[in-house]
Amino acid sequence: MAFKFAVLAAVVAVANAVAIGYPAAYPALGVAKVAAPLAYPAVAKVAAPVIAKAVDDYDPNPQYSYSYHIADALTGDNKEQQESRSGDVVTGSYSLVEPDGTRRVVEYTADPVNGFNAVVHREPLAVKAVAPVAKIAAPLAYPAAHVGYPAYGKAILG
Repeated sequence: MAFKFAVLAAVVAVANAVAIGYPAAYPALGVAKVAAPLAYPAVAKVAAPVIAKAVDDYDPNPQYSYSYHIADALTGDNKEQQESRSGDVVTGSYSLVEPDGTRRVVEYTADPVNGFNAVVHREPLAVKAVAPVAKIAAPLAYPAAHVGYPAYGKAILG
């Protein structure tokens, strides 16, 4: 098998050498010369399509405002966010309940002069918002393995 692979590799190497003009550089090796192609086919150049942007898309004073609140009693997920923008100034805040039961509140602003600034507060909660996880009792005992059939052992049943 290795001999067949070596012969195949040698044939591929000679074919590649002939294709790149190796025999023309070394005629003493006795390998037949291969004529170069007379011309390559012309490749048509296509201009990229010009996408004109409408001047009306630019808003010199962008404005938006949004908010949301999530309170999931099943998972204990409790968070909210609000943000608004007027021109280049963005203000907002978000809060979430940490695993230790405290609420983290982040108030932030962003503008071209001062950059992004955030202030973080932690507030204790009166009631822990994380829902308790239901506990399931483990079985008291595993069924006994049948003596005559070793394939039905504890590893398969248990």
